[in-house]
Amino acid sequence: MPLAVGTVAERVATLRERVDEIAAAAGRERGSVAILAVTKTHPRGAVLEALDAGIRDVGENYVQEARAKYDTLPRCTKHFIGHVQTNKAKAIASLFDVVQSVDRLDAGIALAKAARDVGRSLRVLVQVNVSPTERFGARPAEAPALAARLRDLGLAVDGVMAIGPLDGDVDAAFAAARDAFARVGGSTLSLGMTADWESAVRHGSTMVRLGTAIFGPRPPKEGTLR
Repeated sequence: MPLAVGTVAERVATLRERVDEIAAAAGRERGSVAILAVTKTHPRGAVLEALDAGIRDVGENYVQEARAKYDTLPRCTKHFIGHVQTNKAKAIASLFDVVQSVDRLDAGIALAKAARDVGRSLRVLVQVNVSPTERFGARPAEAPALAARLRDLGLAVDGVMAIGPLDGDVDAAFAAARDAFARVGGSTLSLGMTADWESAVRHGSTMVRLGTAIFGPRPPKEGTLR
């Protein structure tokens, strides 16, 4: 889908309508697919514009970047979507409401302990690997067992997240993620980004993760914050 022109608010409105159209064409209810605004490298002001435009879910890959942008935001749900480093578990549990990228047991153990230490409940998704070029994620067949272990730790497992392949059979990859979601259970299948979200919605995604489509191209890097 070409990037909508105009302001952040205009882009959000265009995307909301298009997401609803694709969902309806797939026999699903309008409004059944949430939009998560991926705020990576974009300034706090842009995040506030997205929230003013009706976005209710925002996501970041790096803890330090979230600290700089997510303090005292208006009411919204904050998602961690980067790779979970166990030494950052306490910071993640303190800053975020949902961790979408739990791909192994030791990450779950660290997050469960951190959530107890900071006195917060933490909702998590199991990240499954459906792409030959993706480094992280549990194999789809292993996702149900991992989800069971995470629930034993006291984490609220609410579904599955996956990153689609840059090349290759996107439909097969998304079907594998959908099947893993059916076996894991929960209410959230976080599937689809700016380049492939329409296919993801057709495969049952309940949340698409959009950055460029909302905010435009990422600003030039001045050094990666972690």
